Amino acid sequence: MAREADRGSGRVGNGAGISRRGLLGGAAAGAAGIALGGVAGAESRGRRARNAEVVVVGAGLAGLAAARRIAAKGHSVAVLEARDRVGGRTLNHHLGGGKVVEIGGEWVGPTQDRVLKLAKQLGLKTFKTYNKGENVYFRSGAPIERQTYTGAIPPANPASLVELAVALQQLDSMAQEVPLDRPWKAPSAAEWDGQTVETWKLANTTLQETHDLIDLGLEAVWAAEPKEVSLLHALFYIHSAGSFENLINTDNGAQEQRIVGGSQRISIEMAKRLGSRVVLEAPVLEIQRRRGGVEVRTPKGTWAAKRVIVSVPPTLAGRIRYHPPLPAQRDQLTQRLPMGSVIKCMAIYDRPFWRDEGLTGQATSNIGAVRVTFDNSPPGGRPGILLGFMEGHQARLFAPRSVARRRAAVLDDFVRYFGPKARRPRAYIDKSWADDPWTRGCYEGFAPPGVLTEFGEALRAPVGRIHWAGTEVARYWNGYMDGAVDSGYRAADEVLKAL
Repeated sequence: MAREADRGSGRVGNGAGISRRGLLGGAAAGAAGIALGGVAGAESRGRRARNAEVVVVGAGLAGLAAARRIAAKGHSVAVLEARDRVGGRTLNHHLGGGKVVEIGGEWVGPTQDRVLKLAKQLGLKTFKTYNKGENVYFRSGAPIERQTYTGAIPPANPASLVELAVALQQLDSMAQEVPLDRPWKAPSAAEWDGQTVETWKLANTTLQETHDLIDLGLEAVWAAEPKEVSLLHALFYIHSAGSFENLINTDNGAQEQRIVGGSQRISIEMAKRLGSRVVLEAPVLEIQRRRGGVEVRTPKGTWAAKRVIVSVPPTLAGRIRYHPPLPAQRDQLTQRLPMGSVIKCMAIYDRPFWRDEGLTGQATSNIGAVRVTFDNSPPGGRPGILLGFMEGHQARLFAPRSVARRRAAVLDDFVRYFGPKARRPRAYIDKSWADDPWTRGCYEGFAPPGVLTEFGEALRAPVGRIHWAGTEVARYWNGYMDGAVDSGYRAADEVLKAL
């Protein structure tokens, strides 16, 4: 979720601002637009195909950005979205009184120029993530378990901080050797793709507190465990953001700003301008390549087009039926890019009591269901909202449990970090993105060892008249909302050149 495609973070909401006839919808790092099985059915058979020069699958940030660019050049385009809203992995939850909170991807930051420019073009404004006061650092079993501090450096053991600084500098240096357009061509690609981040961590650091801090950062970025992620993928990801600190920092980092009115507004405003070109509740079941064009089949009918852009995550794109079948390398790639696991959890209070106590609302911990928190209150600070993430293993552990049990675990952690006032929120909301049928995980699809070097060439390469978008195929800010927009523009330019 920054994640979300902060980017990607977590989510849940009611999808307000949506026209089921195809005008509006919610917003984000392109994660909708496919069906999970079945056949096109009688509803789509026997109908005359509708025509558009380009069909876009998925009405998240990537798909809508692509459609907007294509329409601006005078070409006809249809955006087919499986959900009853736009926005993919961004989603606003309405609190009443015109206030919202994001239960999907939400943050933007420096150098994310594409999404920031797009938001400005749409008349949207940003505001700073609340970051005034002291952060909380909790370490179980330490002489002092709960400590507060200012700045970006936690009060960890000095030896661990030195070791951590050296490790992060090494990662940043290695990352600069990874080409953003073809990471599998890095000079040490075979070596780096042959191991996980966990393997590298254990070989290059020795102290447990260092390990815990690295794990915390990696889980916060990928919503996955270090043992799952290829080192090459991690290095590419770091390079795409500029540095590891850019990924994890609030000030001058990926979590610096939020969109006034919620990040889903970006997609909603794009969809408004595209109008009836956006068709909701139209999951794509099948894509047929024919001589001179393609046919895209949904339960709402068939669209005939010259080109199609598929903007959903690779693992979900692999669930669409293709005729003729996709090349083996592309299909095998889609089998190997799993989504991260995250539950975005929020407790809502009448006021942000932690601010009165001089705290930012940001906490990190080596234990608990929730190990990273933020102040997620609206711009005016009322109501007060504490945001916590269950990520990786913790998300998988709690996803099958009831909301009541998740709430109890989250509040236990909030009390540990912020005191007894955190025990009684006026409301609690959460969303398990792995349970969302049109996303199946967040923040993005990541590459385990061996995937990029063996199958990376198929990541962005068109298959005939089929083109690929989505934050997973972005060159810059891969996995974030900015990356989604970047990928949409790139795919649109491919299609415009072909047209």
